[in-house]
Amino acid sequence: MLDQKLNNSSKKTSKATSMADLMKLVKSDFVSPKKGESLEGTITKLTSREVLVDIGAKTESVVLEKDKRLLRNILNTLKIGDKVTVSVLNPESEFGNPVVSLRRFMDDRIWVKLKDFLKDKKILKGEITETTRGGFIVLADNISGFLPNSQTSFLQTGQNPIGKKIEINVLELNRDQHKIIFSQKASQSLDFEKEIVDIKPEQKITSTISNIAPFGVFVTLQGKTNLIEGLIHISEISWNRLTEIPSEYKPEDKLEAMVVGFDKKAARVNLSLKRLTSDPFERELEKFEQDKKITASVSKVTLAGVVFDLGNGIEGIVKKDKIPPKTTFVEGQTVSLIVLSVDKKKHRVTLVPVLKEKPIGYR
Repeated sequence: MLDQKLNNSSKKTSKATSMADLMKLVKSDFVSPKKGESLEGTITKLTSREVLVDIGAKTESVVLEKDKRLLRNILNTLKIGDKVTVSVLNPESEFGNPVVSLRRFMDDRIWVKLKDFLKDKKILKGEITETTRGGFIVLADNISGFLPNSQTSFLQTGQNPIGKKIEINVLELNRDQHKIIFSQKASQSLDFEKEIVDIKPEQKITSTISNIAPFGVFVTLQGKTNLIEGLIHISEISWNRLTEIPSEYKPEDKLEAMVVGFDKKAARVNLSLKRLTSDPFERELEKFEQDKKITASVSKVTLAGVVFDLGNGIEGIVKKDKIPPKTTFVEGQTVSLIVLSVDKKKHRVTLVPVLKEKPIGYR
């Protein structure tokens, strides 16, 4: 009887201590990361050479970030012991460590912060890091955003904008488009109405170029007590039609311009260079009296009508509804015309072709 009990006990021990059963009985506390999943962890090492996160795996995970700006942001804003969420890139590298990324985690933090900045209208200290065709790239609180020309108000001139320290706030956000728009004007409490009290339309005023944009020249000029912004639109630079800003205009250059109006919403004075001189086309346009017969060459044919070169920068046009039925024009063709009207502002003369006989249905 005793022998039977010992044998039964021996059989139970054998079952419990077999290798397969022992493996089943041992319950592992380690996490087995899978590629693409998000796991919570704790930062255990944070240096420019290595960032480690404990995610509960057999070994600490290594953060892989090739973007130097993102890595710099991680080093500047996180510390050892911080709780983070990582994205698994590789469950196990050749050295046995999981490889993870903090990009999504950092991106989420940035957008939460930006929404708070926008809501609170917080003023940020920024630095211009790059110029673009439409404005500037500004770095503020380790976040890069776009500062459009229309939202700039440089209150100091005579320096390269790169590296310039300015105060801004968040004007617009769109995470789907990854759009971060800053404004310099919204961060200023300048009383534009008081600053322009002594500035009158048609007044000549001295200004300093602060920035060149595709659509015009930004300048600064003296207000009542502070420097304020002005804009010389490309159409107000020369009486000739311009497609781009002439290269002769450079930041820091002094310009004398004429005041033509005020954009109170943008807190900006509208200026003109061309109006300092008389319109050279006015005398030319006097040649084109109503009903006068002229001859001119076709310069181009458009959907709106036929354009003629009348010389000295003056354009003539026969509108589409004034072209006789079954009549066609080609570039370079010389045509007899009659002056219908003159638009001095657009430097354009409206014409009609001389008809030998009036076609049926012609108006």
